[in-house]
Amino acid sequence: MALTHFDADGHAHMVDVSEKPSTARVAVAEGFVRMSRETFDVIKEGRAKKGDVLGVARLAGIMGAKKTSDLIPLCHPLPITKVSLDLTPDATLPGIRIEATVKTNGQTGVEMEALTAVNIAALTVYDMAKAVDKAMEIGGIRVVLKDGGKSGRYVAE
Repeated sequence: MALTHFDADGHAHMVDVSEKPSTARVAVAEGFVRMSRETFDVIKEGRAKKGDVLGVARLAGIMGAKKTSDLIPLCHPLPITKVSLDLTPDATLPGIRIEATVKTNGQTGVEMEALTAVNIAALTVYDMAKAVDKAMEIGGIRVVLKDGGKSGRYVAE
């Protein structure tokens, strides 16, 4: 299978999607921010000095999804119809689990937008809590669902 972002001469290019039909598309991505128990408690109890960590991270993730084509050189700008983020405290990490869902009706998928949303939300959690815990770990970022378009449905194991 060939990489679609390279032409026959090996040069990077934006994939031409002009002949593809517009279809309903959705992508879901996930990730986490692992932290110390103290940091987890500060965030969960709303005691962070910078404010509502989860609320700000949710907005940052939405904004990140909308800016994906500005950040990833070969991504198409898309008419996103929905972005939602769930940031869930998980005492077993301890940390925050992040899930982003992005939808569009378009000629290409929204996996990159969902991944960007998770990454930006995770970075925002880190930024807002780094005064308490510089050792936080961001990880597990992956696409767990993609549906629509020629390649159909993908669900992670």
